[in-house]
Amino acid sequence: MSTGSTGEIASEELRSEQEFVARVYARLGWLQEAAEQSAQSALAQVGTGRQARLERDVAVQEKGRLVAELNGVENGLVFGRIDLNHPDNLVEERDNFHIGRIGIRAEDRDRTPLLIDWRADVARPFYLATSHVPMGLRRRRHITMKGHEVVDLHDEILDLTDEERTGFEDHNGDAVLLAALNAARTGRMGDIVQTIQAEQDRIIRAPHRGVLVVEGGPGTGKTAVALHRAAYLLYAQRELLAKRAVLIVGPNPAFLGYIGEVLPSLGETGVLLATIGELFPGVAATGEDTQAAAEVKGRAAMAEVLAEVVRDRQSVPDEVLEIDHEDHGTLLLDRAMAEQARAHAREMDLPHNLARPYFAFRIVDALTEQLVERIGADPFGGPNLLGPDDMAQLGRDVATSAAVHSAVAELWPELTPQQLVREFLADPVGYLPAADAELIRRTSGPWTLSDVPLLDEAAELLGVDDSAERARQEAERQRRIEYAQGVLDLSFASRTYEFEDKEELDEDAAEVLSAHDIIDAERMAERQEEADLRSAAERAAADRTWAFGHIIVDEAQELSAMAWRLLMRRSPTKSMTLVGDPAQTGDAAALGSWASILAPYVGDRFEHVRLGVNYRTPSEVMDLAAAVLRTVHPSLEPPRSVRSTGVPPRFVPVSESELASRAGELVAEFLPEEGRLAVIAPRELHAELAGHLPEVTPGVPDLTHRVVLLDARQSKGLEFDNVLVVEPGVLLTSDLYVALTRATQRLGVLYSSSLPKGLAEAVAR
Repeated sequence: MSTGSTGEIASEELRSEQEFVARVYARLGWLQEAAEQSAQSALAQVGTGRQARLERDVAVQEKGRLVAELNGVENGLVFGRIDLNHPDNLVEERDNFHIGRIGIRAEDRDRTPLLIDWRADVARPFYLATSHVPMGLRRRRHITMKGHEVVDLHDEILDLTDEERTGFEDHNGDAVLLAALNAARTGRMGDIVQTIQAEQDRIIRAPHRGVLVVEGGPGTGKTAVALHRAAYLLYAQRELLAKRAVLIVGPNPAFLGYIGEVLPSLGETGVLLATIGELFPGVAATGEDTQAAAEVKGRAAMAEVLAEVVRDRQSVPDEVLEIDHEDHGTLLLDRAMAEQARAHAREMDLPHNLARPYFAFRIVDALTEQLVERIGADPFGGPNLLGPDDMAQLGRDVATSAAVHSAVAELWPELTPQQLVREFLADPVGYLPAADAELIRRTSGPWTLSDVPLLDEAAELLGVDDSAERARQEAERQRRIEYAQGVLDLSFASRTYEFEDKEELDEDAAEVLSAHDIIDAERMAERQEEADLRSAAERAAADRTWAFGHIIVDEAQELSAMAWRLLMRRSPTKSMTLVGDPAQTGDAAALGSWASILAPYVGDRFEHVRLGVNYRTPSEVMDLAAAVLRTVHPSLEPPRSVRSTGVPPRFVPVSESELASRAGELVAEFLPEEGRLAVIAPRELHAELAGHLPEVTPGVPDLTHRVVLLDARQSKGLEFDNVLVVEPGVLLTSDLYVALTRATQRLGVLYSSSLPKGLAEAVAR
């Protein structure tokens, strides 16, 4: 910063921004307090009847959600300002706008914006303007805050003819970005709202239609872009997406915990974050499959296999099934009768459980006909002696027979997805080749992530016969209407009784509206129904058939064909953003190219964009990772790193017996003063390594700890200040590529076995 008059100007600029920020926080505090008071006031409302309770609960929920949104954006609320070059051409003739996490008005009734939401169109030049294309700006200011205090300013001059100087000019324009990239990691992903780059902004604001594929190598900000795209879509398509919700699918629970604070920090709380294993309500996928078993379960052919399993549950007797009817002796159900009933039910083209009543009806009809012939046959060959009423009674006897119900259940059982998949996994022989059947055979144990798409497929094949529940609900609805009608009748009678004669009633009726004048019994009954006060995301989490307004999939290249079938069911409009990197594919069940993933659903009607700049990984580390990648994929071009630390990766050879103890020593050396260190090692080494590492236990990693132990696939999408990769020779190339590119500062490699080609060449150099 310059001295003298320039220093005075700079001080004044800093003071002016601090005053503005204080004003914004004062306004935010007022909004927070008003929302909290409103929530408390709603909670304290006293009323009688369901309607009063309903209104209170809805108000409490809405105000509570607003409080959460306002509280979430408090950190770094104001981060930028754009100074306009030609204010005369703009509404309200303002010469600048401050940019923040949310939009805030100066006053409740004043539509003048105090702070502009980063997603608003007027804010877009903050991310896209350059000196070559200034987009009407003369200056862009980045405001750096700590708590509620402004600690630094960085100004970029976009109109080169502007001679005004503030003392905060950033001549290369990258200071704020580099500061963010070099900041110590916290174990939680931070938003990039202050440093969104132009190529990222174009993807974030891409039109809300169809499938958008965002491909990019390590550190290109794919995940951050996807999350900010979710926030942008919720802003731009609020009415639609607030009702249908946005689903964000991540590779594992640790990853979801890592990204979980980003959207709340942008003022968005109504998004469902889930893994594939969490998308079948009522099922907890806590088990693990081998890679080979997961590959078999993930094949597209499993859909037809399960369909065949369902068809096999629609059986017919080999010969004759004898049914003991308590009133009419033994009924005989032969193969031909059952085949005709089965053919009729299948012709309905309904899921198994929904087609079951049609099968049962045909069986009942056939057995009733048999009984009518037996009882009413004329011994002299004449017409049947039973009348229509007698035949109807026999039909009711057959339909209500426990023995007949048992026979139908044996031939066409009502099934649950869990029951069907359990039975299939216990005995898959006959549906799969012997080797594949043996890989997936399991008679007990918890559900796995690869089981969930099978359960979802089974649910589609089976359906749910909810006719009895719907009948119960309709009966309850009619009961409420009758009750409401009684209340209205009583109200009208009471109102009439107040008047002494008909003339008085007629005169007053013109001025006073009774309940009959404003509401009928059916509407009154509807008001008494208990409202579902859950958010759209909460309701979606509990409903397997929910249709989301938009779906974002991170590490999309890893999903199996069966997982894609599950996701596509949840997006009938095929409005999706898919984020991934084919070079990081490690799952054997993955489909590979984007075309092979999407062809069955949208053909070639998808947009594909690529991010090519690595903001995370220093060039010294990225060059090493690229060398490893090219040994298998020589044509793949890794992303270009934007920075260098000057610290090359460190290789540490040890004997196998020293591996764990040496890892502990290196952790003490590599642990940064601030930030996080990841030890990435094959899963089979975790138990031994954990004994030598501080704060570490095997299992689901706690990313808030300063030292974290993971395997390569658990580390996908994550980043740490420093990384120690253990026994890289044991890892697949794609997994090693992932592990090597998690560091933002330093990389160490500890090994006792031979190194893969790319690493061995680096050591030799």
